[in-house]
Amino acid sequence: MDQQLKQLMKELGEAINESLSDSDQIAEVVSRIKEGGYDIFLVLEATIGVSKQGEHTSDKTSLVSTLSTNPELKISDQDLKFLKSLRIKLDEEEEE
Repeated sequence: MDQQLKQLMKELGEAINESLSDSDQIAEVVSRIKEGGYDIFLVLEATIGVSKQGEHTSDKTSLVSTLSTNPELKISDQDLKFLKSLRIKLDEEEEE
């Protein structure tokens, strides 16, 4: 895949991610889930297929890209307890 197409695919993923992040409807539903006492994380994945216009090939170039470009790691007290039970210790910077 050429560099220009890779850059455009990256921009498309970022645009989709931004539109989801800015969605009032999604934010409202996530808020209601949290109000119900649940922790929530959302991971979305998009498969984007591209081919040159006019080509009749079934061998299309595709890119699988997660929509989150800078995911934020959130670790709950329960997560920490589980990691400690496995004798996994996080750096102090990551715990804060």
